[in-house]
Order: sequence, then C-alpha cells, then structure tokens
Amino acid sequence: MKTIFKSFKFRIYPTKEQEILLSKHFGACRFVFNHYLNKRKESYIEDKKTLNYYDNANDLTQLKKDENFIWLKEINSQSLQSALRNLDVSYMKFFRKQTKFPQFKSKYDRQSFKTPQSVTIKNNILYIPKFNEGIKICLYKEINDKILFATISKSTTGKYYVSITCEVQHEQFEKTGSKIGIDTGIKDLAILSDGKIYENIKTLKNNIKKLKHKQRQLSKKVKNSSSRNKQRKKLAIIYEKITNIRKDYLHKISTEIVKNHDIICVEDLSVKNMMKNHSLAQSFSDVSLGEFYRQLEYKCEWNDKHFIKIDRYFPSSKMCSNCGWIYQDLNLNIREWIRPSCGENHDRDFNASKNILKQGLKILSGSGIESDIKQKQVEALSVDESMKPETTKSLV
Repeated sequence: MKTIFKSFKFRIYPTKEQEILLSKHFGACRFVFNHYLNKRKESYIEDKKTLNYYDNANDLTQLKKDENFIWLKEINSQSLQSALRNLDVSYMKFFRKQTKFPQFKSKYDRQSFKTPQSVTIKNNILYIPKFNEGIKICLYKEINDKILFATISKSTTGKYYVSITCEVQHEQFEKTGSKIGIDTGIKDLAILSDGKIYENIKTLKNNIKKLKHKQRQLSKKVKNSSSRNKQRKKLAIIYEKITNIRKDYLHKISTEIVKNHDIICVEDLSVKNMMKNHSLAQSFSDVSLGEFYRQLEYKCEWNDKHFIKIDRYFPSSKMCSNCGWIYQDLNLNIREWIRPSCGENHDRDFNASKNILKQGLKILSGSGIESDIKQKQVEALSVDESMKPETTKSLV
C-alpha cells in the first residue's frame, strides 16, 4: 500500500438558484485571475517591479472593501485566493520554461473554481462553502478517504462536475519482472518490444466530417445570437465525445502496460516541436502522445515501477538491434530494411522498440549514454563502402 493523492470526478446537478451562485463563483474567480494578471503586467512594464502572491492577496483584501467590488464578498474567500495561487503557479511555470506566458481567462471556455476546505458528501449531497443546502451529486463510488479539496467546473456543453482530490491508500500492482521498450507513432499508437501493438483509434479523424459540418453551420450564425449559442453547444458536444473516447482508451492501455511490466522505456519526444509540422500536426494531436506519456509516468510512480525516458536524438529506428550498425540514410517511407552483414530483417517500429529497451536498461544501470551513441556513430561512418545504404535492401 502507498499513500497517494488521487482525484475522482463526478457529475453534479445544481438547482437553478445554485447555478446562479456557481456562475458568480466562476465569474469572480475569473475576474480575480485576469485583474491581477493585468496588474502584474502593468507593474513590470511601468515600474520594473515583479509582484508575487502575497502582494496580490493583500491587495485583494483592500479591493473587497471597495464599493465597486463589494460583490466579491458573496464568493468564498478561499476560492478567490486559490485563483491567485493559480496565477502565481502559472508565472513560476513560465519562468521555468514549462509553459507559455499566462493568458487571460475567457467566459466562453471551461469554467472552474477551487474550494480548499470544508468539503463533505452525505447521502449523495455535496456540501461546500456558500452552498448550505448542498448540491446533488452522482456517485459511481463511495468516498471514504480524506478529502483535501474539490474543484467545481462547468464544461463548454453546460454540464457541471466536481473533481474531489483525496489522500488514498493505493494498492500497488504486483511485480512481474518484465521489461518493455515502447516506440510510439501515428500509424500505431504504441509498438512494444515484445511484439504487442496498440492501434491508433484515430478518434478525431473518424469524426472530422461531423466537426467540419458543425463548424460551417456555426460560421453562418449571427454573433451573440441564441441560434449561434445553440450551434456552439452542438459543436462542443462532438469535441467532448472525442476527448472522452480518447482519454478512456489511453487510460485502459496505459494501465494495462504498467500492470504487466516493471520497467518501461520510452523516447523523450518533444511533442511541442512535433506539432510545428503542419502536415502532421492534426495526426499528432489526435494520437495524444503527451497525455499517453503523462499517464504512464504517474501510474509507474504510483506502483513503484521504473519509467525511463531515453534521449530524443538516440537513433532507435536507424540502429540494428542485433549488431548495432546505424543506417544513416533511413527515410520515413522505409518501413522495413535488412542489415547486410548480419542479414537481420527489421521492421522499423519493432526494431526501434527493442533499441529503446536496450538503451533504457543502460540508463537504469548507470552506464554512459552519450559516449555509447557517439561510438555507434563513429562505427557507422567508418564502415566499408559495401556496407553503406546503397547496397542495402529496402522494403517499402
């Protein structure tokens, strides 16, 4: 058993009066975030001074006393402070080069606010500050663990949810002693070194015709009209369906992989740079490699299993998994190739997964990485002319 923090998402069904109060919370938290984001920007531009969370929190206390902002007192004060915390975290992530500069929040996107305290559930009723009568909740499992905080959200389709974060005792998967290398791609989502393949279900591609039709209909509607708002919801429902199908599939296969293997090796891909390729950006977005890696990583951490990322420049596809020779001129359209000296017939993706596993095990054992790659490259450059790609047999 291991203590972890885990979130459970449930659908909630507020009354009309509660929807109005929820809208006030969404709007107030959005206002606080945007107001102090603008204030931080102005402070830096005009005075070259960087404000922090405590500066903003002290100013918020004074702001609530202003007659023009007296409505902020209707909102749970902890939720407003959480909005400031979120802004501060966004700034820190930006300076660490983990994300883009914080953007202003829009009322047309997903809305949310956090309640850090006093969250209880009794008889399928959710109780949070300012909602004394409680909100009806649809539970698919009982919450018996310690509740840390809750996040109330409203999707673009108009549905309300609560995400409850708890401190739970997680029963870890049994150790199997299995080691696996994973090569990911667009044609197939994951190719394992043991020969198993997880297909790319292409959720977006299978629904692209519906999306294009709904988007064309939306573009014809008059802005700010009720008909446009109805059409926007129809489009949002399709996007929500695509997202849910994709996430469900990724959770199932990531759980299966972590459950069956103790050491999981993958490539450290730069998904951000891959998305800059406009001819393949939609396909990369559809396969969601970043989300797949994220799920594998935290599930390995939960179960005390090894998740190893090898260098993104490691020639996993070009290297012969049998003898280590590197096929320097291997193109993307070559899916199979034969190594002349050892006669090994390689499937591009399966060969890459085996090389990823070997390199991952080297990293785990602490052996050199860069020196190993350089050595292989020197060996490839010093190969006789008869061993160069011109004489190799390529099967497309």
